[in-house]
Amino acid sequence: MNKHQTIPRALALLVAASLAGGIASSQAQTVPVPKPAPKARDRDNSQNQMGAADKAQLTTGATQAPPTPVIPDPRRNAPANIFATFDANQKAQAAKVSSYLSSLQQLTGNFVQVGPDGSKTKGDFYILKPGKVRFEYDPPTPIAIIADGSSLVVRDRKLATQDVYPLSQTPLRFLLSDRIDLLKDTNVVSVTADDVFISVTIEEKQALIGTSRLMLMIGAKDGQLKQWTVTDPQGYDTTVAVYNLDANKKVDPGLFKIDFTNYSVPPG
Repeated sequence: MNKHQTIPRALALLVAASLAGGIASSQAQTVPVPKPAPKARDRDNSQNQMGAADKAQLTTGATQAPPTPVIPDPRRNAPANIFATFDANQKAQAAKVSSYLSSLQQLTGNFVQVGPDGSKTKGDFYILKPGKVRFEYDPPTPIAIIADGSSLVVRDRKLATQDVYPLSQTPLRFLLSDRIDLLKDTNVVSVTADDVFISVTIEEKQALIGTSRLMLMIGAKDGQLKQWTVTDPQGYDTTVAVYNLDANKKVDPGLFKIDFTNYSVPPG
């Protein structure tokens, strides 16, 4: 496997492990991939580097060019007050995001993924509620991440392997829920809004594993999903920005089937 294939595979496995909320390696079928060290990042600098065209692109609906993912400030994850309350505006913003997520039954589009080390990879994704998602990475990367409603797997077609995690323990299940009220059904620790994004951060704590977070970002003007960031228990972020969204295109249920008994390299 060459360098260009190794990096996206490591990112794919990392995002799956992150989505699994730091699930112990004994629960996966194969050994976990070591975590790359995150680069130092500064939110102010990343925001300043966004030009008017970038901001306009982030607030439109379907786009033709990949967006520039907004990398969260790594210092944002200060311990949250478990008794924190939200004002009327924050509750309204959270309700708006909940309503949007609940209204989606299927969604297709493209994505740009940024790993903890800053490496980027692209591909296509498909969502069919409840609980089904598929991420296909662009060639030459042989990776696919698939959830069938109960399990999430990372497939490597070249190596003919797949890592399996329970979907029930992944923060992504909130995005894939048929209906959801974020303030009632999850542990929301932050709700913020500006002229570009409405951001809702969900936190999960597990005694033996640690704390993971999922930050959902919705366009303030068009109300469409823009990106999400998963923070694993070690504090490493994986950000996925989506674009060219289509909520009306029929999604083939066969895309989400997982063969647990015989996974091999397809002919050709």
